[in-house]
Amino acid sequence: MTHDSPPRAWVDVDLAAIRRNLETACRALPGTQMMPVVKAGAYGHGLEAVARALDMEGVTFFGVANTGEARRLSRAGVRTRPFILGPAFPEEREEIVLNGWCATISTMEEAQHYQSLAAMYGKTLPIHLCIDTGMGRAGFLPDEWAGLGDALEAMPNLLIDGVVSHFPSADEDPVFTEVQIREYADAVAMLGHKFRFRFCHISSSAGLLAYKVPGANLARPGLMLYGVSPVASPWSDALLPTLKLFSRVTLVRTLPAGHGVAYGRTFITDRPTKVATIGIGYADGWPRHLSNRGARVWIHGCSCPMLGRVTMDQIIADVTNVPFLVPGDEVELIGSHIPVTEVAERAGTIPWEILTSLGPRLPRVYHGA
Repeated sequence: MTHDSPPRAWVDVDLAAIRRNLETACRALPGTQMMPVVKAGAYGHGLEAVARALDMEGVTFFGVANTGEARRLSRAGVRTRPFILGPAFPEEREEIVLNGWCATISTMEEAQHYQSLAAMYGKTLPIHLCIDTGMGRAGFLPDEWAGLGDALEAMPNLLIDGVVSHFPSADEDPVFTEVQIREYADAVAMLGHKFRFRFCHISSSAGLLAYKVPGANLARPGLMLYGVSPVASPWSDALLPTLKLFSRVTLVRTLPAGHGVAYGRTFITDRPTKVATIGIGYADGWPRHLSNRGARVWIHGCSCPMLGRVTMDQIIADVTNVPFLVPGDEVELIGSHIPVTEVAERAGTIPWEILTSLGPRLPRVYHGA
């Protein structure tokens, strides 16, 4: 006989809040088309579910990291075209051409290969030129821009549909970012003598919220879509939280004074301490770097300190101040009382990493569809 048991930990996702945050992005940059970034499982929220929720919202592309994510969108019946943000391996390019997905190029080798594949299949492939204005990760460098138009104009099966770049420090260095905006505008003007670009885009969430880019008509909201603002902005307060992380108490005990807690005995009780074992650990994406860093959980209206090290499947919290507690009771780790920004700060990392690390062992529960 088999029995269903409740999950020990799960992620609660508010799809309506994600749609509202997209509306906020549109209000922040009126008249700008949007490419919601859904890579990395839609920042831990669930790739297919989020894409389906936004598919009828008039977005122009879905930003994905690679062909595997683009394939998943296609198999899920999503109609909005995937935009592959990163470089594709040579063996992946045929699939891009055959499906008409939108890709970027950073080298002439990529352009020539795409041209030969598109010509072989009798297709015209939409391509965005990636230009490196300071990120250093991909793109044609400034000393390559001058001859780029002539070289690409000789490739009739490539439709040069857009020009893309990326801000490396829009949330940290406004002086460099303004220089980068000017350089991007210069590149668009130079290359635009050969091509009429349908899409010009450089802004992710920080750029969208904090800067105006002349001539840009497409933006790529990522983190803000999921309720977190990477910069101070008049629009920050309009963003709605989209994700909550819960677990359950598996055991309640009282430890004597002088007793160690978890691996390494890095925490020793200094008094009799009621503790709860909770069914989540680093195998679920709950960061081990939260160990002994002042992290907390929320149980029955009480903030409860986490004790000792995060282990693979379990954590331990001090629940001395929680009067009634039994196995199965719900525990909030991210949510109304503990924002993801707090968790990231305690772990010494960034909200992007916390959200995208939430693993597949955690079921996603959706509402607001």
